[in-house]
Amino acid sequence: MKWFFPTLAILAIALVFNLGLLAYAMYALLGAMAVSRLLTRQWTENLSGQRLCNRYSVNVGESVAVLVSVKNKGKLPVGWVLLEDLLPREALVARPPKIKLNGSRLQLAMLRQGGTKTFPYQIEFKQRGYYQVGPLVLETGDPFGLHRRWQVGADPHFVLVYPEVVPLEGYDVASRRPIGEVRMTHRLFEDPTRISGVRDYQAGDPLNRVHWRATARTGSLHSKVYEPSSIAGATIVLEFNEEAFDPSHEPYRSELAVTATSSLSNALYQMNQQVGLITNGRDAADRIRREGWDPDPRSRSAAFRSREMLAVSERLRPQVIETGRGPEQLMRILETLARVEKTDGLSFAELLGETSSRMPRDATVLAILPAATTETAVALGSLRRQGLAVEAIVVTYYDHEFEKAAGKLLAEGVAVRQLRDRDNIATMCRDYVLSRK
Repeated sequence: MKWFFPTLAILAIALVFNLGLLAYAMYALLGAMAVSRLLTRQWTENLSGQRLCNRYSVNVGESVAVLVSVKNKGKLPVGWVLLEDLLPREALVARPPKIKLNGSRLQLAMLRQGGTKTFPYQIEFKQRGYYQVGPLVLETGDPFGLHRRWQVGADPHFVLVYPEVVPLEGYDVASRRPIGEVRMTHRLFEDPTRISGVRDYQAGDPLNRVHWRATARTGSLHSKVYEPSSIAGATIVLEFNEEAFDPSHEPYRSELAVTATSSLSNALYQMNQQVGLITNGRDAADRIRREGWDPDPRSRSAAFRSREMLAVSERLRPQVIETGRGPEQLMRILETLARVEKTDGLSFAELLGETSSRMPRDATVLAILPAATTETAVALGSLRRQGLAVEAIVVTYYDHEFEKAAGKLLAEGVAVRQLRDRDNIATMCRDYVLSRK
């Protein structure tokens, strides 16, 4: 189109000044432009693409095989077509890269009538996440380079990469628990299997509380007194607000926090304890639904932009997986951790304020934090004063950063531990169990 109006202008000048050769040249150019446009449109409309992936959920370090094919359904051969299967730029240029390619996702082909071009490649995933593979962009044009057209040949696929789970060492699953059992200081819940004493019968006591042996021995009604119930399992609260993480230590600290969360969740599941997850991070699947790729982009650059995530997400709704037991519970937590992304929305203190009513009192509230502000410490201390067992794990390698965070948390009566690195996940739990003995 950019050549059309200049060509008409030159043709008009040639006709006015009676420049025959120049006029014939412009007629020839206009004819070539019309033919190229029709030819390119015919080529584009008869191209169809397809992408096949052998897996849609993998673990860190595993690969997905991708097979891309493009077919010419028309009666005319296609002189050239450029095939490109788009991948998230952020995952490719990250340091270290989140994905590694084996093979090429960019191909140039010439297709005869009914011909098909197929090319495979593999994607190795180095980090957990929710990755968009595609769309497949097809670009073609006339042999003279006067006109080009493109289209989306195949919609994207999405691959879920589960977070790494570190086996916890230093304790027997059948003995002590990694979070431990904490006897409650109030009698909101009582354990009917643990009798702590006997008292005189009081009006309103149910019959199943009557201690019949003591009643027979003394001649007057007596009731059983039960011990308070114990706290087993944990509700893990993961801080994933962008402002809480120092950019100079990213993405190491945020990924270490996710790995610690998945490892603790898996250990609790293996011991048939309840576990839940609360986080202020955004869900990548939800982001893609609301902000994701445009199925009908108006330009090639729009298609490229559709593979990227927005830089800012002011998510104000927390992600909550209610505390429970079972393999389905663990898989829900691992899937959520695989998709969780840092956000600019809720702070940690606001997160606790929104979700405190959904935290069961018979489970430890375990906060995993990169740092602790005064507001964070006060919010956790408020939960403790409400009768919940609260503990915190601070993800930092440096002792001075841990001491700064621990001082604020200990002032609110919140127990705190330090997580230095990946190897420290297992030993931290071992040391924690030993400290409970």
